[in-house]
Amino acid sequence: MADLKAEQTYLGFDYGTSWIGVAYGQRVTNTAKALKVLRARDGIPNWDEIAELIQQWRPDALIIGNPLNMDGSVSELSQRANKFKNRLHGRFGLPAYSFDERLSSYEAKGMLLENNRGNHDFRSQQVDALAAQIILQGWLDQHSS
Repeated sequence: MADLKAEQTYLGFDYGTSWIGVAYGQRVTNTAKALKVLRARDGIPNWDEIAELIQQWRPDALIIGNPLNMDGSVSELSQRANKFKNRLHGRFGLPAYSFDERLSSYEAKGMLLENNRGNHDFRSQQVDALAAQIILQGWLDQHSS
């Protein structure tokens, strides 16, 4: 594992086969914020869009949500998310870490319902970006000194 003390900024990803949520976070305030959602085709993103995000935000490392089953076992989607993590690392040469994301989408939906005063009319893309924020915030909280 890389020297986490040298890492100050991160992009977080909520991997999915149709949508990939993206968030940005940093250690100065130990906070993350939702950025956007990228379209994916059968789990494959437009790599140029990710390259643009990396160029724009200049993260020191990448955090990818690992969608384990509730019992902690590996799911098919977590295997695909791990492959996505490995491809990010290989393409961009940045450290890439997995983070347990069980219930992040559920939590994101709850937050959106609360913010929308119970209105169920929200787009799944909003959920994915907020889930990426929750994943990245969890990483920052767990690795703060």
